[in-house]
Amino acid sequence: MRRTIFYVSDGTGITAETIGHSVLTQFDSIDFDTFRIPFVDSDEKARAAAVRIKTTYAQSGARPIVVNTIMDKRLSDIVAESGALMLDVFAPFISPLENELGTPRSPRVGKAHGLTDFTEYEARINATNYALTHDDGIDVNYSDADVILVGVSRVGKTPTCLYMALHYGVKAANYPLTEEDLERLEIPKRLLPHRSRLYGLSIDPQRLAQVREARRPGSRYAKIEQCRFELDQADKLFRRENIPVQNTTHTSIEEIASKILSQLGIEKHMF
Repeated sequence: MRRTIFYVSDGTGITAETIGHSVLTQFDSIDFDTFRIPFVDSDEKARAAAVRIKTTYAQSGARPIVVNTIMDKRLSDIVAESGALMLDVFAPFISPLENELGTPRSPRVGKAHGLTDFTEYEARINATNYALTHDDGIDVNYSDADVILVGVSRVGKTPTCLYMALHYGVKAANYPLTEEDLERLEIPKRLLPHRSRLYGLSIDPQRLAQVREARRPGSRYAKIEQCRFELDQADKLFRRENIPVQNTTHTSIEEIASKILSQLGIEKHMF
């Protein structure tokens, strides 16, 4: 069975897509074709979205589903003329909050992802720059780091650091364990002053070999035997030094980041 999902928003559509994707994963017996229609902030754009959705309905014969974060009810009503199932992300929260807070909402297009707090925005930019300059041991001054991810090459350190920087403003550095580090089974001296902020990442050998093979086909670096050796040695090092570790094989970056922040007691919230 296949169904079509439209994420429709008067802003970027990121909120609708994030929430919608989380819900759709609960229905793994159905294949979904998903489309994002952002910046639906006028009657003309709303009508165009409705036509597109209605056309899909006619072509597929299956009622499309719209995950909607349009703040203007009039525009939402225009999109609803498509005949799709409309799922308003904000509707369940607005009325109870208005009653509790004693004030009506003040809807504004694109507010969820607008530049509403320059200090928070600057913190994210600074954290992202920090992650880039402290990637793969490029800059070894870790005094300002909130967390230092440690692991062998290609276990997911860089994307995890960038995710934490962009979404939480966390200054995340990463250090790739070298063969010398793995043979000595000791934390590199440059990391010793920061051991309370170290966090290990691991992965299944087969998956690591696939990732490395795509990067350097036919190399010793990508051989399954080399991957097993490095991961076994890294695991011994993590256990010996009592470094918390997480296997990234079947875990999303969002979940990896959340677990890291929780285990290290870093209380920063998503912007």
